[in-house]
Amino acid sequence: MARILFLLFSLLSAFMLPVSPAPAAERKAIVLHVNGAISPATAEYVTRGLRRARDRGVALVVLQMDTPGGLDTSMREIIRAILDSPVPVASFVAPSGARAASAGTYILYASHIAAMAPGTNLGAATPIAIGGGLFGDDERDGEETPGEPDKQEPRKPADAGEAKLINDAVAYIRGLAELRGRNIDWAERAVREAASLSSAAAAREQVIDFTAINLNDLLKQAHGRSVRIGQSDVRLDTAGLFIEDLPPDWRTQLLSVITNPNVALLLMMVGIYGLIFEFLSPGTVVPGTIGGISLLLGLYALAVLPVSYAGVALILLGAGLLVAEAHAPSFGVLGLGSAVALVLGAAILFDTDVPGLQVSWPVLSGIGFASLAFGLLVARLALLSSRHKILTGAEEMIGISGKVDSWAGAGGYVIAHGERWSAVSNEPLGPGEDVMVVGRQGLTLEVARKPT
Repeated sequence: MARILFLLFSLLSAFMLPVSPAPAAERKAIVLHVNGAISPATAEYVTRGLRRARDRGVALVVLQMDTPGGLDTSMREIIRAILDSPVPVASFVAPSGARAASAGTYILYASHIAAMAPGTNLGAATPIAIGGGLFGDDERDGEETPGEPDKQEPRKPADAGEAKLINDAVAYIRGLAELRGRNIDWAERAVREAASLSSAAAAREQVIDFTAINLNDLLKQAHGRSVRIGQSDVRLDTAGLFIEDLPPDWRTQLLSVITNPNVALLLMMVGIYGLIFEFLSPGTVVPGTIGGISLLLGLYALAVLPVSYAGVALILLGAGLLVAEAHAPSFGVLGLGSAVALVLGAAILFDTDVPGLQVSWPVLSGIGFASLAFGLLVARLALLSSRHKILTGAEEMIGISGKVDSWAGAGGYVIAHGERWSAVSNEPLGPGEDVMVVGRQGLTLEVARKPT
């Protein structure tokens, strides 16, 4: 009986124990910023922001965009993160004057809520760089006149490879449109015809959900809407959310700087020159240290950016010609060839036409002038060195004076450079005569009577 009473008391106590409540979701909307070209640094920033929102259980993530496009791989990474996110994502093209061109259009279609501020535009989603798998501005990119459908002629693929890439992009954006219930036909036109829409036209064409003046207006209009997250429909509760801005941190900003093609190219050049200077003057330490760090950072950028192997080969050839000029002087020929190879390699190194991911002409000009100046400097040093008298080695003995110590026939011994040397001559000599060294064969000097 006592045991039964003990068990009943234990069960009653267990039911009466206070249960710790599960942590409540934060009543916040986190704002992430996508400004400029979409790069690996952008993708890393957005995916980390979405993970942070998931861990904190926030109500909404707002992806505020102003982008001309970017890399296909980075765009797809962002879209995968959005599709996998348990937190609803609202893409917002803002402020007025912003755009979501090319890759930005795909991200807008993938988001649970798509909104645009007045005076913004989206579209022109045609892949434009076949080799690198890129998205960027098309020459017809622009804002469509509100109320009028765009009437651009379909862009004809240049070859089978381009047609294959365009068809893949069409299938991708159509799938996103079907998933979010947005205008499928216009999505295909955005890819095939580089079509563009203003914010007002996009709302009428059901490409976006609505236009919003600011973030507060976006939250107000998104409240009560039903969105698909995973396999279930979720009704948004965004009224009165606290807006928390989450700008890119120092790591993202550093990656953005490093993966800028101009910066990456300069890091490569600093690395190459630093190592060359270190090899020419061993023990200097500083050029080698700076060069090694710069070269590694430049190689990291090359690993995440679409590059042309021909451009890499030309840069390596230019570096090799610089080294050859230093060790086998050609009096400027190799230096000039190095400058040409480096400039050509830098010009075609990055396989992209996306604004913000291009090498600028001032940078190319600077690299060309620096390479040419370095080659001419090496050539000048080589020329001056060739005019100087040799002070070391076997050649240093040529032309010095000596005195015959003993002689018999065509050979004997001479005192030269304070040392007694075996010597030969084509003319008869006698002890005490002054001679001049005209050649050397191993440890035997070739001498001649010194002219008076």
